[in-house]
This record gives sequence, C-alpha cells and structure tokens, in this order.
Amino acid sequence: MQRVTNCILKSGDQMLMLKKPRRGWYVAPGGKMEPGESIKESVVREFQEETGLTVQTPELKGSFTFIIREGDRTVDEWMMFTFYSESYTGTMLEESEEGELEWVPVDEVLNKPMAEGDRHFLHHILSTNEQVYGTFVYTPDFQLLEMDLDPTKPE
Repeated sequence: MQRVTNCILKSGDQMLMLKKPRRGWYVAPGGKMEPGESIKESVVREFQEETGLTVQTPELKGSFTFIIREGDRTVDEWMMFTFYSESYTGTMLEESEEGELEWVPVDEVLNKPMAEGDRHFLHHILSTNEQVYGTFVYTPDFQLLEMDLDPTKPE
C-alpha cells in the first residue's frame, strides 16, 4: 500500500497550496514516502522538494485511507498522513515541478477546486486542533462515493 504525507502550512491568514496541472485541483504540498522513512521525515523532505521551504515542527493532524473502487472491486488504496505547521524557513521556489504554488487566504481555501474529501478534512484541520481520521472511497475518476471521518465535524 502506498503511503503519502502532506503538510498544511499556514502563515498569518494564508495557506500555501499547490495547484496540480492534471485536474487543476489544489492540494497541500507533499508526496510519496520513501522506504524506511518516518512520516515526519517524509513530510519535511517532500514539502521541501515541492516548495523549496522547510516546515518547522510539523504536527500530525490527520490520518486517512483512500480507496478507489470500480463497481464492487477495489482497484487502488493508499494512506495519507497530513501534518500542520505555522513555521518554516527557506525561500519558496519560483516554479515547482509538481504544479503552481500559491498562498491562498484561509477563508478562500475551501472554495478552490479540489477532491471533495479534501474539502472535508481541510475544513476540520483548519477549524480545530483535534486530530481527524478518515476513509474516503472514490470512483476511478475521483467522484466521492463514501466518507467516514472521526470526529465527523469540527466543534
């Protein structure tokens, strides 16, 4: 099973997002874990590779399972560990190989095009300090079929 890490970096009233070219969807920067790497090592490395910035003191805020289902058959499955930080060092890349980097006002984040499940967990993480766990089931073209979040909604 593939393991992925990403990080919500908030600075003031803005969040750094990456607009992926394939669908034009916005995501928190991150990527695939390397063999033998801890989730914290992975998020720092992946975030730096995609943005040029080094996140400081990233805190784990969400653990998620993503399932791609075609009919009643699971065709792909991966786990994602989402971190949060408000501190970083370095200079942001002018161009990222992964897409366009953009500082987005926090109150506009959920209005950006993104996978529907991302909208739910980003809302939770940006609204509360409580960790969130979830499972998202999608079709191969990323239509959300099912979602289970624990806790189900922020306070």
